[in-house]
Amino acid sequence: MTQPLEDEEKGNQPTPVVKSLSPKPSSQSSSPKNAFGRFNNRLNSLEFFESRGIERVPLEERHGDTTADYMQMGLLWFSTNITANNMALGMLGPLSYGLGFVDAALCATFGALLGAAGVAYMGTFGPASGNRTMVVARYFMGYYPSKIACLLNIIIMLGYGMVDCVVGGQVLSAVAGGRMSVVVGIIIVAIITWLVVLFGMRLFHIYERWAWIPQLIAAFVLVGSAGPKFDTSIVSAGSAQTVAGNRLSFFSLCLSASVAWAPAGADFFVYFPPTTKKWKTFLMTFLGVGLALSFANLLGVGLASGTGTHPTWNAAYNTSSGALILAGYDGLGGFGKFLGVLVALGLIANNIPGTYSASLGFQIMGRHLARLPRWFYSCVGVVIYTVCALAGRNYLYDIFENWLALMGYWVTIYLTIALEEHFFFRRTRGFNWEAWADPAKLPLGIAALVAFLVGWVGAIISMNQIWFVGPIAKMVGADGSDLGIWVGVSWAMLVFPPLRWFELRAFHR
Repeated sequence: MTQPLEDEEKGNQPTPVVKSLSPKPSSQSSSPKNAFGRFNNRLNSLEFFESRGIERVPLEERHGDTTADYMQMGLLWFSTNITANNMALGMLGPLSYGLGFVDAALCATFGALLGAAGVAYMGTFGPASGNRTMVVARYFMGYYPSKIACLLNIIIMLGYGMVDCVVGGQVLSAVAGGRMSVVVGIIIVAIITWLVVLFGMRLFHIYERWAWIPQLIAAFVLVGSAGPKFDTSIVSAGSAQTVAGNRLSFFSLCLSASVAWAPAGADFFVYFPPTTKKWKTFLMTFLGVGLALSFANLLGVGLASGTGTHPTWNAAYNTSSGALILAGYDGLGGFGKFLGVLVALGLIANNIPGTYSASLGFQIMGRHLARLPRWFYSCVGVVIYTVCALAGRNYLYDIFENWLALMGYWVTIYLTIALEEHFFFRRTRGFNWEAWADPAKLPLGIAALVAFLVGWVGAIISMNQIWFVGPIAKMVGADGSDLGIWVGVSWAMLVFPPLRWFELRAFHR
């Protein structure tokens, strides 16, 4: 049987305040015999370097919950998402789905906000448990089935790294007037990301605390410079059924972009104590993700709306989404190019948390993989998505449309299982957070695995992608609509509770 909620058991105990977000485990002090071990120890001795991997953070290593800490939560997520890749996402509403300004703006905003709620929910488990998000997934899906979610999360985060590098490379190339190739821009974004992620949590929090300032300034100047050229009069194209289908598809895409952060939601809050208020964690995460994504998406919608009436914008769009963003600064001369550089480098703030989360995911995939340090997998992740970015730099919109929505399917199905497990089956039983690495004390995960797979079947036969249109998706609109999230979630929602009830009765865990 699992134990009562640990944050309720120990919430009244005083929590010591420590100076570092990433204290050095004592095990690192031993003298290794091989060169790799000695190099690892040397890295661990550096200031700001986080040596901790997926191990649960004990209470004595958590810092206090002050107003500044809650503000840090919001600023972290705001810096992460007020970026050019999310502007590029907003462009898809008018340009790929044929939506009018109002339709695209509403879908982008509410899709971002709904997804932000999922991220905020998962974020509350960081302080409560001291465990990383995909470790917490073991309590919802079981020790071994949760590895499926972990693998998919690695794919999401590395995929975002690829998109960030491509968009950043495009903007830097456009700023240089084509004298610097997109390839060089991609490598610049990747290297700076790698340097921050290599050091880990403490440097990451410092970076994200301030990264939003130049991004917000650049975004406000973009509104003033390009806003008068936004064509708010454009309307959605097609029949009523087609427009309805396109609205739902774009809404689902924006939801997918936002909720994709949920599998990393708790990763960055594990050094907060269990006394941290859950509603404050939820609120600050929701505002950070939701406001930043909504603003960035709306800028993308506005830029896309102007391509039909401004030939220079249309020519820039035909070059790349990054070039279209830079075209929004036309008339500002060198200052506009400077802001373009800020926009490009701002993608690093989006890239850092994804790379960090992916490096933890590698360790969670297996006990042998966990023996290698987090920083090593950070290097592996950066190499993987840099190579993919270099190979796919000319297919950004295909990546957005075909990959991002697909990732949203599994995240929403996983969140459905987590919510039902939490509120239906854990209300009185609680969580034994100390059992994070003991398969015998975690759920078997049979019910979660079956519900997850059933949800995926529903998503597949309801998806509307270039490479496959499911039979249910064909029923909506002339060209179909992406119903993958909604059918997948509803099927998993119906299947999981009875299976989980039976699993508890039969195996008592």
